[in-house]
Amino acid sequence: MATPAPPTIEHHRSPIGIGEPTPRLSWKVSGEPGWRQAAAEIEIVRRDGVRRWVIETDEQVLVDWPDEPLRSREHAIVRVRLRDDGANWSAWSDPSDLEAGLLEPDDWVAVPVGGAWPEDPDSDDRRAALVRREFEVGDGLVSARLYATAHGLYEAEINGRRVGDDALSPGWTVYPRRLRYYTYDVTDLLAPAQRNAIGAWLGDGWYRGRLGWRGGFRNIFGFDQSFIAQLELTYADGRREVIATDAAWRASVGPILRAGNYDGEEYDARHEQPGWSSPGFDDAAWSAVATRKRDRATLVAPQGPPVRCTEVISPVAVLTSPTGRRIIDFGQNLVGRVRIRVSGEAGDRVTIRTAEVLQHGELYTRPLREAKSTDHYVLAGRPVEEWEPRFTFHGFRYAEVEGWPGDLDAAAARGDLVAVVYHTDLERTGWFASSDPELDRLHENVVWSMRGNFVDIPSDCPQRDERVGWTGDLQVFAPTASFLYDVSGMLAGWLTDVAVEQLPDGTIPWYVPVIPAHHMWTPIRPGAAWGDVATFTPWTLFERFGDVGILRAQYDSARRWVDLQARLAGPDRLWNHGFQLGDWLDPDAPPQDPADGKTDRYLVATAYFAASARFVARMAHVLGHAGDARAYARLADEVRTAFVSAYVGDDGIMTSDAQTAYALALAFDLLPESLREPAGERLAELVAESGNRISTGFVGTPLVADALSITGHTDVAYDLLMERSCPSWLYAVAHGATTIWERWDSMLPDGTVHSGTMTSFNHYALGAVADWMHRTVAGIAPDAPGYRRIRFAPRPGGGLTWAKAEHETPYGRAAISWRIEADRLEVEVTVPLGTTAVLDLAGETERELGPGMHRHVAEFAAVSVP
Repeated sequence: MATPAPPTIEHHRSPIGIGEPTPRLSWKVSGEPGWRQAAAEIEIVRRDGVRRWVIETDEQVLVDWPDEPLRSREHAIVRVRLRDDGANWSAWSDPSDLEAGLLEPDDWVAVPVGGAWPEDPDSDDRRAALVRREFEVGDGLVSARLYATAHGLYEAEINGRRVGDDALSPGWTVYPRRLRYYTYDVTDLLAPAQRNAIGAWLGDGWYRGRLGWRGGFRNIFGFDQSFIAQLELTYADGRREVIATDAAWRASVGPILRAGNYDGEEYDARHEQPGWSSPGFDDAAWSAVATRKRDRATLVAPQGPPVRCTEVISPVAVLTSPTGRRIIDFGQNLVGRVRIRVSGEAGDRVTIRTAEVLQHGELYTRPLREAKSTDHYVLAGRPVEEWEPRFTFHGFRYAEVEGWPGDLDAAAARGDLVAVVYHTDLERTGWFASSDPELDRLHENVVWSMRGNFVDIPSDCPQRDERVGWTGDLQVFAPTASFLYDVSGMLAGWLTDVAVEQLPDGTIPWYVPVIPAHHMWTPIRPGAAWGDVATFTPWTLFERFGDVGILRAQYDSARRWVDLQARLAGPDRLWNHGFQLGDWLDPDAPPQDPADGKTDRYLVATAYFAASARFVARMAHVLGHAGDARAYARLADEVRTAFVSAYVGDDGIMTSDAQTAYALALAFDLLPESLREPAGERLAELVAESGNRISTGFVGTPLVADALSITGHTDVAYDLLMERSCPSWLYAVAHGATTIWERWDSMLPDGTVHSGTMTSFNHYALGAVADWMHRTVAGIAPDAPGYRRIRFAPRPGGGLTWAKAEHETPYGRAAISWRIEADRLEVEVTVPLGTTAVLDLAGETERELGPGMHRHVAEFAAVSVP
């Protein structure tokens, strides 16, 4: 028999305050390998009773909600049991609780409230406000929910205790159209039958803080800093009482003197007001709040988890620079903040300045550009004071500490300074390891770069005056991200914003949410690879998570993008004019002109046009739009033909005789069969001619290893992966990198930093090779949407003697490990219940596998790479 796990709800880790009135259900199953699901019985307990549905299905991922839609605030309990082919029922799963959020605009009565004092809107020194109010809680309290959001950032408190553990909430969305709110169960924070208090810290955040490079812009989304919340109390007799933000609240400045994402936070503990969020506090000196406006229809529930602290890292060394400055080395480039525990006199000032690298032994801040990345703490004079900034985040490995009252070395040794890691709290789902420690370090660098750049949105870098959601970066990295973490909910929400920001003509912005920019990014223009996030990424999420809903939600956006490409290309189907970034950051491009790569930028644009048209055709087919499927498939064929005619010779040599050109043509299947072999041969020659060093930028890098593999040159792909001279993936590892760099030579061989003004040491895009490592080195990939069928196809090489990978698929844990012993290849795979698999070893007939663990031994000579 089998045992189903508690059902999961949509893509939520914690399904409280969800925004889906008919949430889909999924369940994983454990049991004997031969067991197969033939039907499911779903039980839903709601306020009006218990109902059950028997569904004749073998599906267990994102099964449609069988009941009437949930109402706002409604709680439900769901469990499932399963029937096999022999009409035998399993036991019931453990139950899962879920609760709807505020699903209708009229559910909201709260208005934005904040400080009413005058401010200079052009200043970064605007004080962060505190807002509060007191209220009575009656007898018989059953439950309490706080629904909260802000213009800016917030942290709420009730009766002096923090509400939730999220950070930088409500995150960054297209605020005029979509402002996310979070739901908190605060029942245990309230005291029935007595006076209570609620308050909130407020910060500028993305809403009105400085955003963008070359000086940036302030107040992009508004001038106010406001809290929007309603606390709803439910009593045993069914009464519901609402305490909402309104004119009755009070406001004051607090100890945060300034806070911004780029520049850091300044906190003066002498301005703290003890007890301000507790009942009985004297707020007579506080002012009435200013009330503002918010379209309630724009308030939306989250689709993914919030940002949280996920790890705390202790120093590995305390350094003294050549100029005598004290620098903490945390040993890992990370994203977060420094938390301190300190003792000293009132007025003592501790300054913490962060950066990713040292140069000549000093903290090197030039790559931060105009981001100050500096926090200040002024002591109140208490025996022990603990502090961590609330409303900022930094990308750093090193922290220069000035003004520390006492022995800094001793303080670091006892844990008085630690780095607190923050990112969107995604569930880890993928792991990789091999016999090569440097390759494993590369993979770990990819993981750390993803963690550092998935801070509410998928950003390009976390340290300098930028940190925006570049669409091209995510497009190339989405397959890797989808293996390492469950990004389904987070990216579904971000893609919703991509569609919201899409221009009426179909143009996809360079980054989402959109902010103004100097130089070449404003006004928005269509660009290949970046705009193609609208087609590539929904398909990736469907492929990896089996979610037809993401295709349905994004289909119109994807279609409009391809329609725009078709208009721009015209009848000849060549997108060969207009502004393009081409193979961005080709290592041979000039430092200050990273779009000037070896590959014709219009070749890149036309290749992406063909691929996007093909993806839309596939999306249309899955969604049942037969006419669209035929039309877009025909368009893809026309672009493919035009591409070959314009850019490929009869001998397979391309007009841009560069690695990226061949990688695009092969990986996107743009060549006729007769030209694939010569194109693959030429690509392999180019890699050899480059000394196996990287010769591709953002576009070519994610594709080049696959292009080599599919044309029988996996050995060359390994040569490229395992190269250690610059530029290469392992060059950075050899130079102590703990994250993926923006440029292949962000740090030069002599230990100095690249001279370009665009030089980041935490940039995940070039780490997209990890997807090839998962699928080819270890050998695990989806062979049907959501890993319903799994392909185990390891291709040993590169001198590796073993490799392994695990992935938590929507159906359960899949795993592969292989090891070379003498002349034998030993492979072991695990296939989760509910799926099937194929074992594909080069030189052998494919083997069909059912659920369970399987072991196979083959002659290594027969399966080694070509």
